[in-house]
Amino acid sequence: MSGTRPSSAARPDDAERRLDEMTGRRSAGLLLFRAPGPHVEVLLAHPGGPFWARRDAGAWSLPKGEYSPEEAPEDAARREFLEELGLPVPEGPLLPLGDVRQSGGKVVTAWAVQGDLDPDRVTPGTFELEWPPRSGRVRRFPEIDRVGWFGLVAAAERIVSGQRPFLDRLAERLRP
Repeated sequence: MSGTRPSSAARPDDAERRLDEMTGRRSAGLLLFRAPGPHVEVLLAHPGGPFWARRDAGAWSLPKGEYSPEEAPEDAARREFLEELGLPVPEGPLLPLGDVRQSGGKVVTAWAVQGDLDPDRVTPGTFELEWPPRSGRVRRFPEIDRVGWFGLVAAAERIVSGQRPFLDRLAERLRP
């Protein structure tokens, strides 16, 4: 994938949080899950770039991204999955997981889809960022630098706190 994103994809800051709250920015994403045994696993992505490089707990996310008012949220979720992972969305029904409002004010809408993929096949998109700050040097970073499968307990430790309800909702949806 060769698309680039604006530098705001690299790190959250106070200005971005205020913009989320004022403009009602929205994101949509897909939570891929599989059940290789008795326990469910979900696929999470770790954001790339220097801000996230040393952060693990509370830094991972489902593949997601912003969309415009003209785009249907489900279409945006499918598009972002492909853009962020470089792989198509697995065939199968999407299970609605609803909305969450993250601490910065952004509303994230998510669906779950069952499937499997090899994290080694992921080819993320990139974004450009002046790094180090005020250096005048623009560098390219991957949108995501790691992808992994996690059980629901381990995923809850790693995922951004505002997205944890998606894990609970998935577990509820999958209960017999």
